[in-house]
Amino acid sequence: MSVRLASFKRRFQCSLVGFLIALVLSLVSLPSLAQGTDTEPVFIDGIFLFDVPGSADLTAVERANAIETNLIPLLAEGEPVEVRVETRSFETGDPSDSLSNLIIFAGDRYIMTVTQADARVGGAKTPQAQAEIWVDTLNRVLAQAQAERQAGFWLRALVRTLAALAIALALHGFLGWLWQHWLKPLVSRFSFWPQEVEEQGTALGFLFRLVLFVLRAMVWFLAITYIANLFPFSRRFSYLVSRSLSEGLFARSLLLGDRPFSLLDLLLLVAALLALVVAANTLTNILRSRFLSITGISLAAQEAIAVLSKYTLLLLGTVVLLQLWGIDLSSIALIASGLGIGIGFGLQTLVKDFVSGLVIVFERPIQVGDFVDFADLKGTVTRIGSRSTEIRTLDQVAIIVPNSRFLDNEIINWSHGNPVSRIRLPVGVAYASDPEQVKLALLQACQKNREILATPAPQVFFLGFGDNALNFELLVWIAQPNRQLIIKSDLYFAIEASLREHHIEVPFPQRDLHIRSGPLPVDLSPEAQHWLRQLSQGPDQPGDT
Repeated sequence: MSVRLASFKRRFQCSLVGFLIALVLSLVSLPSLAQGTDTEPVFIDGIFLFDVPGSADLTAVERANAIETNLIPLLAEGEPVEVRVETRSFETGDPSDSLSNLIIFAGDRYIMTVTQADARVGGAKTPQAQAEIWVDTLNRVLAQAQAERQAGFWLRALVRTLAALAIALALHGFLGWLWQHWLKPLVSRFSFWPQEVEEQGTALGFLFRLVLFVLRAMVWFLAITYIANLFPFSRRFSYLVSRSLSEGLFARSLLLGDRPFSLLDLLLLVAALLALVVAANTLTNILRSRFLSITGISLAAQEAIAVLSKYTLLLLGTVVLLQLWGIDLSSIALIASGLGIGIGFGLQTLVKDFVSGLVIVFERPIQVGDFVDFADLKGTVTRIGSRSTEIRTLDQVAIIVPNSRFLDNEIINWSHGNPVSRIRLPVGVAYASDPEQVKLALLQACQKNREILATPAPQVFFLGFGDNALNFELLVWIAQPNRQLIIKSDLYFAIEASLREHHIEVPFPQRDLHIRSGPLPVDLSPEAQHWLRQLSQGPDQPGDT
């Protein structure tokens, strides 16, 4: 239960982070939204009424503030107020000419004057029609605002808040259950390749997890928006956020060629391209596991055909999607040519690896299943991708190597062309050993190992006289180069037993130190020699001079 709770908490945090990111983006776009428009929204208790433009003597912001100031005292009265529109004429100074204004009143209080500019902003045909629409809106919103100031509103709002949170949590958990018990098994069933059974390893799994994340983020965004609209102090902020998101997503302000696109159009295009990648990977896996595997061709040829098919599907699918979206390919070509220099310098390593991958696929110096020695690595090639190649070592560790390194450096491919290869085993024996017996013992050791080929036959070479031993070398042929370390170990075990059976000694390094006696090569003066001679003869005898 604790593991499930931790998983639920982690996914809830991820969804909340996604919502906060969207919220931050919307807040960033709020200043630009306010600066890029000539209208201003009018609110009562945070409830949106309508947008108003500026007039001859007031800006849009000043006019919206004036209308809100005229409406606020009506809420404090607590009595129902009838909103109406009246037509009033005024003289312009010319007796033959007079003008009429459409003025909205709430009771006896002046609210605003409806102009032709208001009709253009509101979408009505005439100022009279626009005034009637706004009168209906004011009557409805004023009644709602006065009802919310009655007793019991906050309790009802709190109950609705808890209900919205409970529904959001239930939907969050249901989406996770749907992924774990239905979509995840579906992903595993359609992987078609043993290495991609795990959900973390499949593009299809990534797509479903991305959809799950987006759905959860939408659930919490809708829940928080609903809760924010329940309270007067948060309604204005909620409306501005929702409006900025809506205009940011749906406004066709991005030009590609001669056609405008919205941010939502580009997001949908990215989603379609991602789905194309997933479909190409899935179809490639089906081709590899269901059709190519039964043709009898080599594993390397199967991998080459699968890679070429994948790139072909991606290229054709991308062109079709861009045409369906109405994107002019010539504009993309211009963009690509403009970015060519930047790509050449900034992404030269990536492009080099990609081109090297194509060379490896076509020229096939290494293939999937080959056993190679590369630098300090020794292992089997398990995957050749567009940018890198995966080598699985004898310790079952996956090493990812950029493709360009295989073309820039020397590589030993034990399986290239013919997997049959020869391995060498040096052996040293004591000087007292019979070389013919040593040769017989080594050949007998080879006969006990079934992985050594009988043809070509094993050979023993006498290399010469070493410092401490007679040096021999055993050469054997094997057909499984990826097992050469195991075969060497088994052979050394067999060689040691065979040498022991024939009483042949394997020496250890030794050094002999010889000390030669004789006079020291030291020249002394005659006085020193006389003094040493007298010292060796002892004290002077009587009569000696």
